[in-house]
Amino acid sequence: MRVLILGSGVIGVTAAYYLAKAGHEVEVVDRQPGPALETSFANAGEVSPGYSSPWAGPGIPVKAVKWMLMHFGPLVVRPKFDPMMVVWCLQMLANCTASRYAVNKARMVPIAEYSRDQLKELRAATGIEYDAREQGTLQLFRTEKQVSGTAGDIKVLQQFGVPFEVLDRDGCIGAEPALAGVRDKFVGGLRLPNDETGDCQLFTERLARLAEDLGVKFRFDTSIKGFATESGNIAAVDTSAGLLKADVYVAAMGSYTPLIMRGLGITVPVYPIKGYSITVPITDPDGAPVSTVMDETYKVAITRLGDRIRVGGTAEISGYDLALRQGRRATLEHSVGDLFPKGGDISKASFWCGLRPMTPDGPPVIGPTRYSNLYLSTGHGTLGWTMACGSGRVLADTLSGKKPEIDISELALSRYA
Repeated sequence: MRVLILGSGVIGVTAAYYLAKAGHEVEVVDRQPGPALETSFANAGEVSPGYSSPWAGPGIPVKAVKWMLMHFGPLVVRPKFDPMMVVWCLQMLANCTASRYAVNKARMVPIAEYSRDQLKELRAATGIEYDAREQGTLQLFRTEKQVSGTAGDIKVLQQFGVPFEVLDRDGCIGAEPALAGVRDKFVGGLRLPNDETGDCQLFTERLARLAEDLGVKFRFDTSIKGFATESGNIAAVDTSAGLLKADVYVAAMGSYTPLIMRGLGITVPVYPIKGYSITVPITDPDGAPVSTVMDETYKVAITRLGDRIRVGGTAEISGYDLALRQGRRATLEHSVGDLFPKGGDISKASFWCGLRPMTPDGPPVIGPTRYSNLYLSTGHGTLGWTMACGSGRVLADTLSGKKPEIDISELALSRYA
């Protein structure tokens, strides 16, 4: 079967790899000159199934107001006349209940856990290298109030059988020795030992090469304009290189998937939430993090990637705006400079932003549409790197007529009907 994948981020490339492994003829189309040059380019580097939780949850509306009022706050909303923004925000608010949170969390954890297992298998089978580390994630608490607020999170971790460790100040330093120099900055932490880290862009580039070895064709510098339909099916994709035809089409364009779906009359409730990162060259390896430290106060992830520190975070609701705002950089610099002051040279950091494709309920959208030969894999939000291999594998199994190893029926677009 011939499959055309729209998008060469980590979601599109992993789907291409697994489809090619299953014996299909695969082509990937992207407007960029290479893979992983948009949202997958410089994310926080976490593969964190343990933190696979919806943003929408009880108490979030009140917390959001507090975050927006903080000096180095993790949330910024830039209101504009955008019906998509209004509808998405209202849908998210509707999911900020305990019952909806439980349902949405239960939909996210299986695909995240499965994806981590698939990543391990892929790494063992191919030897792919991407600055990977398997040393867990440490959620760092600066206040006792944050420590006491973990009861709900711990209950969820226990419910889903996710290993965890509750650490005091010395325990945190045991996991991340560089924190010894700033022990007065925090009071404790919650560690998830099974989480991993790695350079998402490097992984995607190298997996694309492995996919090419399996026969996958990549067509870069090619913009996607829309679809041609015939008798209730997709007949072709209209691109700057002309009409491209296949038996099955997969839309994996992240935040841009809803825009291309509009022409088909399909509403995909995914909205871009801008995130920022800085990448800091390490100057003192002993002063840098060992793995990932989540600064709970500022919602910033600080990750060791080879000889660099990746600092990612903040959420900016501003549509498809890709402007680099220095105020967001200040938040990232403050967090890493406060916790790892000797680790890297912040003055030489590179600054980046990307659009996270967020659904209002949290889980991604994976599965069929009303067109029998058009499938979606989008809406992974901040967890695209975490869920990529699992998403690619279940999609490949589905298109190959095999029953996926996990149930993805509740991840389909039809859940919004």
